[in-house]
Amino acid sequence: MANRPPPLIGTHCLILGAGSVGRLWGALLPDQTVTLVPRAGRQETRCRYRFQPLSGPARSVDLPWASAVADLSDTDLVLVTTKAQDTPDAITSLLTRLPRSVPLVLFQNGLGSQQTVLERAPEHPILAASTAEGAHRTETDTLVHAGAGDTWVGALNEAGRGVLPEVVTYLQASGLDTHPETNIEARLWQKLVINAGINPFTAILDCPNGDILDHRFFRQRIDGLCNELAALMRHEGLPTGTAGELRHRIETVARATARNTSSMRADIRNHRQTEIDFINGFVARRCEALNLAARVNRELTNRVKRLGKL
Repeated sequence: MANRPPPLIGTHCLILGAGSVGRLWGALLPDQTVTLVPRAGRQETRCRYRFQPLSGPARSVDLPWASAVADLSDTDLVLVTTKAQDTPDAITSLLTRLPRSVPLVLFQNGLGSQQTVLERAPEHPILAASTAEGAHRTETDTLVHAGAGDTWVGALNEAGRGVLPEVVTYLQASGLDTHPETNIEARLWQKLVINAGINPFTAILDCPNGDILDHRFFRQRIDGLCNELAALMRHEGLPTGTAGELRHRIETVARATARNTSSMRADIRNHRQTEIDFINGFVARRCEALNLAARVNRELTNRVKRLGKL
């Protein structure tokens, strides 16, 4: 096996994390190229669900589950769509079965989990993706593609840079707007700002994205939150702008997605662990370590955590 040339990217793609994002890519990537990685203990051999695209009729999707002892030596790409808090352990369980040449593409919200993966899998090509595609699952196990947006993919290490063109070409075969990004860290920070300014408020207020804008709880805290974000980003040497510009971006996205339910609100409603530690919690910890103000991000983090324990 060591002397075998690596397979072409797109021959056999694993998707680790069969939630809404993982199932969206699974439904749209070329037939016969995708296998899903199941949670521990799952016995089924096939993952079947209905897929409702942005336009046109719904259709059936039927993808194989990888068995717990499957030989993964022919895998050429892994899309990691697990929640941020689950990602390091999920990756670790796969590493012993994957060739070191296999790229890992990380789709996690927030920051922090990507750095942990880099530490645990330093020999793999590691890439990160920032996507604005929207999808959710209904009670009848139908995956609804709810909104279109761009997906940006970039390398987090030198090995990742070498495979970026091939990875993007394969992902573009889904029909989703996918682009290479030379500074993916900046993209991840931009998305972190939006998530930090919308998701915890929707979870605490239990409302769609747009409704936060007229709520006193949001209006009393958004300037402080943006001041904390802007100060941290300046310290990290990131292109940012003023706190007022960050607020404008957050409110623009909230209006554009006014009737959407954030993933954090959905997690609270479904009694699932949220990604707050990798969004506002990440910001608060980093600010506190640098002796920067973190009062609003720490308050939002603690409030969401308390909600999750109710």
